[in-house]
Amino acid sequence: MAETEKTTAAAPAAKPKKEASPATKALRKVVSDVYAAAWTAKEQGRPIGWSSSKFPAEIAETLGLAVVYPENQAAGIAAQHDGERMCQIAEEMGFDADICGYARISLACANGAITTNEGRRVPRPDFVLCCNNICNCMTKWYENIARMNNCPLIMIDVPYNNHVEVDDSYVQYIRGQFDDAIVQLEKISGNKWDEEKFKQVCANANRTAKAWLKVCDYLQYKPAPMSGFDLFNHMADVVTARCKVEAAEAFELLAEELEEHVKNGTSTLPFPEQYRVMFEGIPCWPDLKALFKPLKGNGVNVTAVVYAPAFGFVYDDMDSLCRAYCKAPNSVCIEQGVDWREGICRDNKVDGVLVHYNRSCKPWSGYMAEMQRRFTKDLGVPCAGFDGDQADPRNFNAAQYETRVQGLVEAMEQNKLAKEAKAQ
Repeated sequence: MAETEKTTAAAPAAKPKKEASPATKALRKVVSDVYAAAWTAKEQGRPIGWSSSKFPAEIAETLGLAVVYPENQAAGIAAQHDGERMCQIAEEMGFDADICGYARISLACANGAITTNEGRRVPRPDFVLCCNNICNCMTKWYENIARMNNCPLIMIDVPYNNHVEVDDSYVQYIRGQFDDAIVQLEKISGNKWDEEKFKQVCANANRTAKAWLKVCDYLQYKPAPMSGFDLFNHMADVVTARCKVEAAEAFELLAEELEEHVKNGTSTLPFPEQYRVMFEGIPCWPDLKALFKPLKGNGVNVTAVVYAPAFGFVYDDMDSLCRAYCKAPNSVCIEQGVDWREGICRDNKVDGVLVHYNRSCKPWSGYMAEMQRRFTKDLGVPCAGFDGDQADPRNFNAAQYETRVQGLVEAMEQNKLAKEAKAQ
């Protein structure tokens, strides 16, 4: 009997990767250049700093200092699926699993742990810059970075603002700390403060912020020419390179690309937009695909986010710069927080709100239940919350998330049918 030749079906060809747009390529290069500049400075014997994302970047930039951002680094490490391992290293060092995932990843790096994400490896710091307008965890986190590396910590304390307006006494208090930070960084850098250079740096930062906010505003179009997830992917630039002209140029190019999409009726969104939601909170970086999948399956586009435009502040002088740094999402009163979010929901025409109860960010998540109540009462939109984490995948349950998204879709559909019936 003749032998029968065994054959196996060929594996399906992998889908070719879609080529990034010119703006996306430019934005990626901007971030890569920030990390490369830090390594170059270290090799040349110049000091490099680690900075919190809402420390006044204008100061270090004016003094010619190379700076990297542990929050951006941690997000990148988490997105490349090395966050859990780095968090566990920090826990073995004695840091509690209940503290921020960014902090745990960063503290592991500060103690010498090496991430598998080569693009997010950074030199050890010679100085540390911290501004606590984001959260209280930031203070102890950066104190420990400085302790581990035996280097100076320059701290700026921004009081929580119980009022909508920023009081002049707050500005004076913060301005004094800015002035002190300048003196300390002059000593570290060996450079003298140059007021003209500062004005140019501020002009670059404002140009970047305006271009970034313009990009964010394209989500107001219906249908939107992109997804809010695109904004999450581009946030690294506005965090790490806001004061650099290259960042401004890249965001301006992105705005031009989005304008073309609007004119042509096209979008980077890979599915038809049926529902529009606001995503409240920081994304789960290790689980972006899991976040996106049920949204795609139900035609849900994220057309409003709070996290992204929070980094696009514009100012005129040093005092207004101080006021701007008082306006982080976690440093304002709940009334202003509600007002911001409801304004975005109205402008961006959302049908519902998806809330991330982020185990890593308790100051943000703590008042979300009240926020949800306000959104439904004031806007008449349904809300759904899910448990997760910005960096530690152990705190995210995909099945729970999918169930919550499905419930939100059903509620949005009921709302839609009720409005149509009322209009008849």
